[in-house]
Amino acid sequence: MRGMHHTVISSPVGPLTLVGDGTALIGLYFDGHLRTPRLDFGPASDAGFDEVRRQLDEYFAGTRRTFDLELAPRGSAFERSVWEMLIAIPYGETRTYGQLAAALGDPAAAQAVGNANGWNPISIIVPCHRVVGSKGTLTGYAGGLRRKRYLLELEEPPAEEDGRLF
Repeated sequence: MRGMHHTVISSPVGPLTLVGDGTALIGLYFDGHLRTPRLDFGPASDAGFDEVRRQLDEYFAGTRRTFDLELAPRGSAFERSVWEMLIAIPYGETRTYGQLAAALGDPAAAQAVGNANGWNPISIIVPCHRVVGSKGTLTGYAGGLRRKRYLLELEEPPAEEDGRLF
């Protein structure tokens, strides 16, 4: 199917709205997403979302750590640079807004990084949940902190992998 269209799928974090253009994934939004763009997602259609659904199912089952999908997030050049950095954060790890700002070459841009992070249109797959506050605290998340905590706990390595005893 060509043109913007969407479907809603079930997940352990509630319904997810997938938005595509026939070639790439444009959006992945939670039910009650705090920062949903004012876009017409087009008609409802399951066409073209099989691979996204399969990879998300594997991720939630704990068997997928990276996604291999065609993505086309819509945003400014700065936002897209932040979103590229999010994709580079390894599964099971976190970064702070300050660390991302420093990596972009402007340590004072943590707030701008946070804003771009909040407008990430492809949640989970572009892992904005892996960004935490400066002291490792859970901070704002468009899907809500309960979902952010769930996703981070899902990615937490088993005790035997990271040397923990319990």
